[in-house]
Amino acid sequence: LDALWFLADRGLGRLGYPAQYGGDGDLSAAVAVFETLAFGDLSVVVKFGVQFGLFGGSVLQLGTARHHEAYLRAIGSLELPGCYAMTETGHGSNVRDLETTATYDALTQELVVHTPHARAAKDYIGNAAAHGLIATVFARVIVAEEDHGVHAILVPIRDERRRVLPGIRIEDCGLKVGLNGVDNGRVSFDRVRVPRTNLLDRFATIDEQGRYLSDIPSSGRRFFRMLRTLVVGRVSIAAASVSAAKVGLTIAVRYAATRRQFGPEGATEVPILDYPLIQRELMPRLATTLGLHFAVRRIEAQLADREHADSPELEVEAAGLKAYASEHCVSTLQAAREACGGAGYLAENRFAALKADTDVFTTFEGANLVLYQLVAKGLLSNFRDEMGDLTLKSAVRYLAERAETALTELNPLVTRRTDEGHLLDPDFQRAALSYREERLLRSAATRIRARLDDGVDSFEAVMECQDHLVSLARAHVERVVLEGLQEAVVRAPTPGLSEVLAAAAALYALSALERDRGWFLESGYLEAAKARAIRTRVGALCSEVREHAALLVEGFGIPDALLPEIARSGLQ
Repeated sequence: LDALWFLADRGLGRLGYPAQYGGDGDLSAAVAVFETLAFGDLSVVVKFGVQFGLFGGSVLQLGTARHHEAYLRAIGSLELPGCYAMTETGHGSNVRDLETTATYDALTQELVVHTPHARAAKDYIGNAAAHGLIATVFARVIVAEEDHGVHAILVPIRDERRRVLPGIRIEDCGLKVGLNGVDNGRVSFDRVRVPRTNLLDRFATIDEQGRYLSDIPSSGRRFFRMLRTLVVGRVSIAAASVSAAKVGLTIAVRYAATRRQFGPEGATEVPILDYPLIQRELMPRLATTLGLHFAVRRIEAQLADREHADSPELEVEAAGLKAYASEHCVSTLQAAREACGGAGYLAENRFAALKADTDVFTTFEGANLVLYQLVAKGLLSNFRDEMGDLTLKSAVRYLAERAETALTELNPLVTRRTDEGHLLDPDFQRAALSYREERLLRSAATRIRARLDDGVDSFEAVMECQDHLVSLARAHVERVVLEGLQEAVVRAPTPGLSEVLAAAAALYALSALERDRGWFLESGYLEAAKARAIRTRVGALCSEVREHAALLVEGFGIPDALLPEIARSGLQ
């Protein structure tokens, strides 16, 4: 909390809010602050995100002018600490079926917020256990006995002296694996009354006559429009994941470049970064981190573009990037820790906190396996508004058309080519990842359509193809990341940096092919000799990128004050 006050006093919490409420109106700047803070204490990062991103963002994105005027300045200055109370004990990722209710009382023009049973308690809510005074509560709005689905309502939970208000019950969630600087709490409501104007009513309102009004007739569409407010949070988690991976790689690369082990008999020991096995562990992850760096930059620019900031396409890309980046972060920190041996196990060298604090990134702001299915469903439905419709009727119509489009016939000469020039050709690399994505898309469509044609319920049809959909989503993200990295190569100064980035881009692409070579062999895109040639080329690229690894991690710009002694630049 003290760190949050420090940041708020310098105006960093309100950067994403409109200028008339003390901000700069720059969402990408807000994400950049989050990303930079992630070089340091991740508890501060998460508490910062809860207060200014989730809570403040919900008021900004779901509220209207009266809410903005009443709350945004106080939220941005931290005078009004708050919570984002969406998750329930019994409904984690399944937000659509939340059970907290907000029943409209026409006599008093109030919403009565109630937790019907223990599993409907709001759970794991940041800022709730100690500091929050008010919460954005997601609840089912019921007007005249009609359930209009999940909406967001502002509900005070403490008074200004931080005393819990009547009808509110708050428990501390207790110690966690990490992020113990964040006061996660469990909140329940016993018929708590708030004015109807506390409904954040950008997409629906209750008027003075007690009528429920919305320009969006479908509760499903209305719900998914509300969920798009999660985009900034997911981009922020992706950015923080990349920052944490950068820290881990910086420590590991610098340590491995100076730590010596073994060597020829009678000769000096060799830096462990010279060992191909260590290079194999670290260099592809360094290349992936660079790719994700540029992917985050691109999506930050899209957030700043008002024409695209509320688009379904951006929601899909944010979900995929968050899932892929957080997975990458977890695996990278483990590899980096192992590369540092016993030194990596010492708490002072940061891996203990980094691993503990980032582990939850894979499950909050949407569990990764759920987000990958969202990505796949977005691809299947051609980013249509019906993306949230589990019947997939719109997707089937679209895919029936798309199935008419044949993939480019595989050229035997291409499947067999093993020469260096071909394997390093960016066009080949991009075409290979595009082919995988397109083929997975079509085959997923075929599987789902066949089940629907056989009379299988749409939910079951999707359930039976979940593994396929996750593979499709990962393939999509890897193709998008490669394209961003290749674009960065073109933009980079040459000669010099462009060649270094080109080697990293090639390593990223060929590592992806090597990692999924079983699929490429089964599909006929590669022949055995080419798969072996790719493996050899990956090893050579690891050695090449290793020569520039110190330069690349220096480029991450992590201050020495945030690095352990074994990784400070002055010691290299």
